[in-house]
Amino acid sequence: MRWDKFGQLKPHGPQEWYRSRSAQFASICPFSPHARDEDAIAAERFPVVRHVDHRVGRFEAAWVGHAEQEGFRAEGSSGGLVSWVAVELLARGLVDGVAHVGAADPAREGRHFAYRISRSLAEVRQNAKSRYYPIELSGVLDTIREQPGRYAVIGVPCFIKAVHLARAADPVLAERIVFTLGLYCGHMKSAAMIDSFALQMGVEPPAVEAVDFRLKNPDRPANWYRTQLRLAGGGAAEQDWWHLVEGDWGSGFFQNSACNFCDDVVAETADISFGDAWVEPYSSDGRGTNVVVVRSQELRAMVEEGIAEQRLTLREVDAEFVVETQAAGFRQRREGLAYRLARRRGGLMPRKRVAPAASDLPLRRRAIYTMRAAISAFSHRAFRFANLVHVPRLYFSAGRQLLKLYQALTYSRGRLGALFDRLEKGRGQGA
Repeated sequence: MRWDKFGQLKPHGPQEWYRSRSAQFASICPFSPHARDEDAIAAERFPVVRHVDHRVGRFEAAWVGHAEQEGFRAEGSSGGLVSWVAVELLARGLVDGVAHVGAADPAREGRHFAYRISRSLAEVRQNAKSRYYPIELSGVLDTIREQPGRYAVIGVPCFIKAVHLARAADPVLAERIVFTLGLYCGHMKSAAMIDSFALQMGVEPPAVEAVDFRLKNPDRPANWYRTQLRLAGGGAAEQDWWHLVEGDWGSGFFQNSACNFCDDVVAETADISFGDAWVEPYSSDGRGTNVVVVRSQELRAMVEEGIAEQRLTLREVDAEFVVETQAAGFRQRREGLAYRLARRRGGLMPRKRVAPAASDLPLRRRAIYTMRAAISAFSHRAFRFANLVHVPRLYFSAGRQLLKLYQALTYSRGRLGALFDRLEKGRGQGA
């Protein structure tokens, strides 16, 4: 995997590799129309479960809450439960290592984050928090093949799916990867987002030594993201996301194009998966709160034991609650995906669990989905051009205007938003 010109990781190989078809590759790529889908993988892995929901998938139980045990909640982006489960697996001797994303040295490794294998409780806790950055699995899977042991892998939905497809094709991985921990996902960003954040904070990108995308503050709502850039030689720069061009996550700046064709929000193939509880009163609680879906009976028992011992504070919820906490993601991955599939022209046609459909979608919703795709395509190209000509303000100025238009269309903000509301109302009355 190598960086492309837009800050995305792409496969690299000889020209013959690009020209040749490979049945094995088609069966293990998570976006291949020839690979098993999430329903098939989950049905095989979790044949008997208490609940089945067409959005959340197959699961044993779901909860909302946080880790009560000292430190986990404060150290994590949300409620600390991802690290708590990973540490518990190590402490109980159920795994010998946890494969997850940790900080990298950009000067030495050419990237800010990469997969690591943590083999101690301290290493797991050190690598907590969210990483909105391109990552690839090949290196850590090679390590698992080379070093015997039992492993847990933490990743976003498409990565967990890819792990299971790889396990089906590789007996060594099937034997050694014994748990998968999923992270709810809106979409992946390119490496350019860190560079853009830096420039908007008055920092040259090469000076950025480390990044905390979600600096935690218990006195502020959890959804008020603030990024901190730690600089080489000391010092730091910070800024709230809403002051940054890309600060509205759903607008799609720097989104990976593959994310337009994903229909898994909650990592349906993982043994257990975690997200932020983006509903009140939890979204206003700056200490952070998780919503958790567990599919493995073994992990359900482990979580219930943590609750009984008061190391976890969790309230059981149903599928509707889980969906409500990720409402925007489900609209984008189900309704929006159906629209994108209906509009797709040419190229490889993804095979998804969502049927193409556009005719029943209101005009404004169609405009929102179209604009997200346009913003994504614009941001990659415009940011690269602005940097090539050494005039980054070209990108920032155009990006802010696009963001203003997007927010007027989506949230009815400002005079332009009021105009969209009147047009929509008039169109409805005319119909």
